[in-house]
Amino acid sequence: MSTGPGADSAPAPNTHGDDTRTTALTESPTKNKGGTFSSLRIRNYRLFATGQVVSNTGTWMQRIAQDWLVLGLTGSSAAVGITTALQFLPMLLLGLYGGVIADRYPKRLLLLITQVAMGLTGLALAVLTLSGHVEVWHVYLTALVLGLVTVVDNPARQAFVVEMVGPDDLRNAVSLNSANFQSARLVGPAVAGVLITAVGSGWAFLLNGLSFVAPVVGLLLMRSSELHKVDRAPRGKGQLREGLRYVAGRPDLVWPIVLVGFIGTFGFNFPIWLTAYVNDVFHAGAGTYGLLNTLMAGGSLVGALLAARRGNSRLRLLVGAAVLFGALEITAALAPSFWVFAVLLVPIGMFGLTINVTANSSLQMATDPAMRGRVMSLFMMVFMGGTPIGAPLVGYVTDVYGARVGFLAGGVVSLLAAAGVGMALARVGGLRLKIDLRRGHTHVAFVPRQPLREPAVATTVA
Repeated sequence: MSTGPGADSAPAPNTHGDDTRTTALTESPTKNKGGTFSSLRIRNYRLFATGQVVSNTGTWMQRIAQDWLVLGLTGSSAAVGITTALQFLPMLLLGLYGGVIADRYPKRLLLLITQVAMGLTGLALAVLTLSGHVEVWHVYLTALVLGLVTVVDNPARQAFVVEMVGPDDLRNAVSLNSANFQSARLVGPAVAGVLITAVGSGWAFLLNGLSFVAPVVGLLLMRSSELHKVDRAPRGKGQLREGLRYVAGRPDLVWPIVLVGFIGTFGFNFPIWLTAYVNDVFHAGAGTYGLLNTLMAGGSLVGALLAARRGNSRLRLLVGAAVLFGALEITAALAPSFWVFAVLLVPIGMFGLTINVTANSSLQMATDPAMRGRVMSLFMMVFMGGTPIGAPLVGYVTDVYGARVGFLAGGVVSLLAAAGVGMALARVGGLRLKIDLRRGHTHVAFVPRQPLREPAVATTVA
């Protein structure tokens, strides 16, 4: 067990009694003492957040431009799915090794390397597009290279947060990271839509490549003395297996990862669905695609800010958000008009973000700091790495049966996964589902299977 910052909040591995499991289903020990933006009082985190909002805006611009470019080059939703799959395939195949690297080497140095590499991929795609020589295989190759860099970047970035802010501000910082990402998502797609319509996709790629200057400068300006030091894992064999055994012995880690795996694989294929809806259902252009992404980002931003205000991470919130997420996707798939569909994207974005933040912060706070990189790499591998499996399948269903059927299928899988994991977590925690219909209001909650008994009071006979 590490003695670095955050170690006090990490439970002993593989030793969980019934009381601990029940607590894990309800509340994480994270406290939010300083309000919605409390983490921003920390200088290193302010530098990090400022750099990220700039590069995230560029990233969203490239995502929209990339999807629209591939659709224009091929006319196929399946091709968009292949691009997405190639970007996330390395995470599926190599994600756990990225976690080992994140645990072994200084995370700040790793992030400097990955941010420079990501900027170069954007600039390369910009040169190809602006010169008029871009072909679909160029986009595929760029997506694959970006995916390889992400294998290290994601676990290093996730685990670096606690080094900047410490365990007490971790949940708030994770939520603000998501708010940061979604704020950029509000701006990036809108700017990308204008650029694509006016001058083409190449300028969006160029601006994305240049945007990575901001996080690189922010990382260089950080004060090493103000970072919360965490013991790094020593070199050695079997570290990957050690991380898997650690997670396997922790039901409170396993089931949230399973849930986000199903939802990430089948429920988060929005590039495929939204391009298909815009192109085939609503017969609109890039501006409408940007608008739909912006509406979803608005909902996600609301979800992130609400998460930042909450003082704890509850796994029942994770399950509830997943249920509502799947139900809303089903409803949106059946929406009769453009504006009904567009409005439903706002709560879909909100609950999708709630799933991400709650799972992320719950896992980080429940994990030994020495294992955090490997656990978070497994989380990201399952959440993002499932896309190479789900995206081509969802793209095929969308091409053959239409956008509505594809979106409906994703919602059904998400809803069923949420229900199944919710029941599994309840069983692990010794809980049962209680439905109360009194007073005309339906109240659904998990409660202990056996009522808590008062401890026996010893009596002494004089």
